[in-house]
Amino acid sequence: MAVFWLDHRRSLLSSNLMTRRMQHLKVTVPRLKRFVRDVYWHTPFTRMLLLLVVLWLLFSTAVYVAERNIKGTSIGSYTEALYWGVAAFSTAGIADKPLSGAAQLLGGLWIVIGSVLFFGAIVATVTSYFMRPLQRPHKQIIDTIETNLERLNELSLDELDLLKLTVDTLIGHVERLKKKANPK
Repeated sequence: MAVFWLDHRRSLLSSNLMTRRMQHLKVTVPRLKRFVRDVYWHTPFTRMLLLLVVLWLLFSTAVYVAERNIKGTSIGSYTEALYWGVAAFSTAGIADKPLSGAAQLLGGLWIVIGSVLFFGAIVATVTSYFMRPLQRPHKQIIDTIETNLERLNELSLDELDLLKLTVDTLIGHVERLKKKANPK
């Protein structure tokens, strides 16, 4: 009997743990989707990333063409040129140096342009993502309400009372705005 009780208790604990983990996932997955959607639509990240990839391919091709007939070059194939392109912009120039003058000129331009785009994309994305709620406070209000609704089962009675008061105030405000917009 005691063994059955212990096994039953362990299964209850593990099922409670799984239930809590599943609830956490139900909250986390929509937030992650919303984050990806916000980054995609409201920051310059995707446009800058696309531009970076196109320029990387173009500059790597140009450096490969300039270096392909040079003896002793470290950029002997297109894949080595692609690797050089990533190493050059992501480390701000710490990559194998091309040997021809044209390739060095192109490489220098790529290092400056690629570095600015790469690090600029990161800074611009982070900045615009975190500044967005400040530019649209109503979105922040909606996000806060959605977050609290997602965590409704975890809220205490005091927090639920505060949420009810906030929602009631919001509904009253919306009704006043509607009356003001349509005075009949």
